Amino acid sequence: MPNRQGILFIVCAPSGAGKSSLVAALLRADTLIDLSVSYTTRSPRPSETNGREYHFVERSEFEDMIARGEFLEHAEVYGNLYGTSRTQIERLLATGRDVLLEIDWQGAAQVRSLFPHAVGIFILPPSITELERRLRARGEDTEAVITRRLAAAQSEIRHASEFEYAIINNDFSEALADISAVVRAVRVASRYQQAQHPELF
Repeated sequence: MPNRQGILFIVCAPSGAGKSSLVAALLRADTLIDLSVSYTTRSPRPSETNGREYHFVERSEFEDMIARGEFLEHAEVYGNLYGTSRTQIERLLATGRDVLLEIDWQGAAQVRSLFPHAVGIFILPPSITELERRLRARGEDTEAVITRRLAAAQSEIRHASEFEYAIINNDFSEALADISAVVRAVRVASRYQQAQHPELF
């Protein structure tokens, strides 16, 4: 598809809303979309592998990358730095691949300033009570961290209206169907179809 410019999807959610699980399932089901693997200074969780969930780097290396202008966006969350490689995104989009970013709302705002046509999807938990239950069931965080994540979640959810789509992850299979439907609907938007099939228009 030589005429096709890839579509940039931004997926945001408070910690524990199920964003990573939904994104992983979407990527397994949809071979036309790639995940942008972000850089972070936080330590990997037991289930995470360097280069798969994140590129895990030291803070000094991350700061050097900022100085070299290598990030499309970067932000500090819970005391850790996160950033998206500008080169990686631009290269994938130019080849016609759709790209999905898993970032926070601050990073989303930075990305939108450079990619105004990026499509924003916000994943919400059915309630703060359910979010707390999920965070505790995960068994990865201390009580202090859970308290901090819950407070941050309420602040983050206030930004959900800034995104084109909002998906409430109450039932996983329904939420997966919803996010898949969003991706399919965006691909057949007139502006993308015209770019991909100019001879028809």
